[in-house]
Amino acid sequence: MTIRDRLEALEECTLSERATFSASDAALRCAPISDDDLRTPFQRDRDRILHSKAFRRLKHKTQCFLAPEGDHYRTRLTHTLEVAQIARTLARSLRLNEDLAEAIALGHDLGHTPFGHMGERILNRLLPDGFRHREQSLRVVSLLEKGGIGLNLTEAVRDGILHHSGDTPPGTLEGQCVAISDRIAYINHDIDDAIRAGVLLESDLPRAPLSVLGETHGERIDRMIRDIVARSEQGGWIRMSDEAWQASQALRAFLMEAVYMRADVQAAEQKADRLITALFQHILAHPETLPGDFRHRAEMDGLQRATTDFLAGMTDRYAVSFFESEFVPL
Repeated sequence: MTIRDRLEALEECTLSERATFSASDAALRCAPISDDDLRTPFQRDRDRILHSKAFRRLKHKTQCFLAPEGDHYRTRLTHTLEVAQIARTLARSLRLNEDLAEAIALGHDLGHTPFGHMGERILNRLLPDGFRHREQSLRVVSLLEKGGIGLNLTEAVRDGILHHSGDTPPGTLEGQCVAISDRIAYINHDIDDAIRAGVLLESDLPRAPLSVLGETHGERIDRMIRDIVARSEQGGWIRMSDEAWQASQALRAFLMEAVYMRADVQAAEQKADRLITALFQHILAHPETLPGDFRHRAEMDGLQRATTDFLAGMTDRYAVSFFESEFVPL
């Protein structure tokens, strides 16, 4: 019996019957691969994502604040790690497959644009069929990584990445853990970053949702997790109680008005819009500016699609650098 066999046998003994099992539920990949004697399929998926180039680029992609001055603001990478930690806690508490939840969490934002959700809105406007980062994340792991062959992940991980946001829920409970963990993470860390930036004061936060979720960053995360565990142990989907969900929605609505829609944020988005739009139009007019891998992708999927892949994969600072190299005279 290999180590992987023992791990899969342990899952059968310890996980809930509602969990996704490595031995029986992880067979579907885009291309068959031989078994690993040390790692389960979902552990292999986690490792493939962790070692990908797209994952490394997350450290220089905006989460909420553009180019913040300070070492303690979240980036897309630290957001991803916080989502993974919360999802693992939920999965472990509910006796679900922690490795699957972690793999989905680490991969869920690989397709995110530079400049955070600003970049996503800009590409969504530029493209006739729109742009959604969850779909781009799936494209990254399925096609763009490893020189165009993708990471060959299991179906359960790909499903969780694709459906971590949007109207269609993930097909596994582990994927649902990631979807709700994403919301928990960004609501709470965006409050924390806004206070650190001086955009908000603690006293600005609405009292009603705090009375339900807690006064501090740690209290709110803890209460949300405990609420989800208590509610989801009863069966069905991974979800909050109505009271906690309404309180979290109230905090999100507050952030939308007080932080995301601020005049200075809108001014920053206008700058990002001009930069991304100029690069998009410039590359379409001058396809030779695409790197070699993307020129090859243009031959297969069209220039517009390859340009989108190139722009979406950029870090904030590379987008600015590339803009300067194309438009600013030496």
